[in-house]
Amino acid sequence: MKTVQIDLLSKNDWNLVSKIYKKGIETGLATFETEIPSWTKWDNAHLQSCRLVARLDGKIMGWAALSPVSDRCVYGGVAEVSVYVDTEYNGKGIGTSLLQELIKQSEKEGFWTLQSGLFPENIASLQLHKKLGFREIGYREKIGKMKNGTWRNNIILERRSKTIGIN
Repeated sequence: MKTVQIDLLSKNDWNLVSKIYKKGIETGLATFETEIPSWTKWDNAHLQSCRLVARLDGKIMGWAALSPVSDRCVYGGVAEVSVYVDTEYNGKGIGTSLLQELIKQSEKEGFWTLQSGLFPENIASLQLHKKLGFREIGYREKIGKMKNGTWRNNIILERRSKTIGIN
């Protein structure tokens, strides 16, 4: 496989990014979301920095972004991670490349803690996060109810920076 390029995600990427997001939704393993948001809604829900896409020969293979966990200033260095890889490219290191770069950029932006809430059934994402220094800090039983009435659990993971904040 050729070298994957990690670039900044822009509004022009949304059409392809949203298709990857849709595939993630359809797996039933990635999110509580059931529909793709508009660009405006997605843009408003994610931080302006640390938005990435993985490209190969101009094709977007995956994306990653950060969302604020709170609007309170004390949590200004804490963000929630989203990483999605097109199902065509699972197991090829795209998620690793995206999350590594997201960690690097988040530290440059002053984030000291990254967190993720994952469905326990999403083994690949759990392994990816743990491989890159995230640790399990909690388990939320039946924390959210899907539109079909199914209650879902979440495993909460966090990664503390070794260079930003208190170490």
